[in-house]
Amino acid sequence: MVSVPERVYDVLRERILAGELEGGTRLHQENLSAQLGVSRTPVREALTRLAAEGLVELLPNRGARVAAVTLADIQAAFEARLGIEPFTARLAAERRPAAALKTLRAAIGEQQRARTPRATYKAIRKYHLTIVEAAGNPHLVRFAETLWSGRIGLHVYLRQLSPDMLAGDVSEHEQILAAIERRDGPEAERLTRDHIAHSLDRLLEASSD
Repeated sequence: MVSVPERVYDVLRERILAGELEGGTRLHQENLSAQLGVSRTPVREALTRLAAEGLVELLPNRGARVAAVTLADIQAAFEARLGIEPFTARLAAERRPAAALKTLRAAIGEQQRARTPRATYKAIRKYHLTIVEAAGNPHLVRFAETLWSGRIGLHVYLRQLSPDMLAGDVSEHEQILAAIERRDGPEAERLTRDHIAHSLDRLLEASSD
């Protein structure tokens, strides 16, 4: 059975990673306690854990807020993704879990139907994290979830989203999924590496305008 502090931590962490709580958002213990139906103690414990992970900033005598993210933070996250996601794509192709293939196809459909940056980000995050999950390594999943913080993803896609870019992103996702479906690990790895590198290039180009 999950303890109250653990449940509060999981809820707040997911809200931050999914972009529901964006960088700079103030986190008032009283409000969170009321929303979650718990006392302030588990909320305080959860905020302390999240601060240790770099997702929350504790402000002396002023509570806490979701940590802000700089361009350097975003670039570092993309570089870290280049280190793990191509490898997990190879493993996903080798193991090819049926449930993951179905989820990946659904995520592409959600991305195509998305009409807002937040909805687009949600679908793209779901796609990439599903590939990591399909590799079957919980340590990699935990690390990837942190890299796919909503604070980072929303910032990226709010700045560079356009119909042409969205179409290109969908096409690259389709190609990666096709390689996974035919169990072509090396190709899935290569395509994923190229895809993330292209996204990083677009980010840096948009940031220099």
